[in-house]
Amino acid sequence: MKRITKQLKHNFLLFFLLAYFTSYGQSMATYTITFTGTWNSTDHSEGGTMFPTNDHWSDLVGTTHNSSITFWEAGQLASSGIKNVAETGSNSAFDSEVDAAIMAGNANQWLQQTFSPNNAMGTSTIMSITVSEDFPLLTLVSMIAPSPDWFAGIHGVSLRNGGNWETSINIDLFPYDAGSEEGTNYDTSNASTMPQDNITSLVNVAPFNDKKVATLTITLESVLGTLNNDFKTGIKLSPNPTHGNVTISNATIESIDGIEIFDVIGKSVKKVSLQSTEFKTQIDLRDLNTGIYLVKLNSSKGNSSLKKLVIK
Repeated sequence: MKRITKQLKHNFLLFFLLAYFTSYGQSMATYTITFTGTWNSTDHSEGGTMFPTNDHWSDLVGTTHNSSITFWEAGQLASSGIKNVAETGSNSAFDSEVDAAIMAGNANQWLQQTFSPNNAMGTSTIMSITVSEDFPLLTLVSMIAPSPDWFAGIHGVSLRNGGNWETSINIDLFPYDAGSEEGTNYDTSNASTMPQDNITSLVNVAPFNDKKVATLTITLESVLGTLNNDFKTGIKLSPNPTHGNVTISNATIESIDGIEIFDVIGKSVKKVSLQSTEFKTQIDLRDLNTGIYLVKLNSSKGNSSLKKLVIK
């Protein structure tokens, strides 16, 4: 009798999940994000300021998140993370702020990509990021370097429009001052602003005019709208890279029946006993060392899905 009751509950959960995702659809989507610099000596050397010979952008960094958190906004004080990105291009403090938001359930992944070539007109492309309805907002920043504390980016841009995923978003980016360091030239040796000011726009503030310094293009790759039968492709891990807390998204009709972690030489380093029919399941891998791992997820029907996971 207990076996029958358990099976009925299992079937009910699967039916509920199938009905939910079929009805509401578009639960997850993948996007490509391209940041293209248009910062240049003609438009951005006002007031006699010399354009730098070592012009470059710091890594493009950010996260996808929900509306419960704002990482930066004009008119507000810059956090330590945003301040460090804007002043020196250092990402560690901002990374920690995103990690804290992930732990609090307000963000779900850290995004980072270099520029190629890394100069004022360079491009940074983040491929195939997976976004869920729970975390549809996108925040990104990059330092205009060298500079006192100038940066460009977006905050809280929604990838959802009503009940649908946006297919394409194009945004012109303009410079901001983080309000944390003095200076009006392209250099980094300046006194701190005391007390710290709010983030402000640098449009029409020398050395900038009203011309954009970059463009951001966000392009939809694909949408996962309903549950599917392919356990191999229907499993997603996020954030990836991670500091150890991993969310498993299961958009299939099969439940997860166990997880095994392997290192790069194929040695099994951890097993996780898990029986879950939930769409999202969280596991803690913080006891594993930094490195690249293969995560093998087994289904209740004997199928498996192998995913690469980077722990940093």
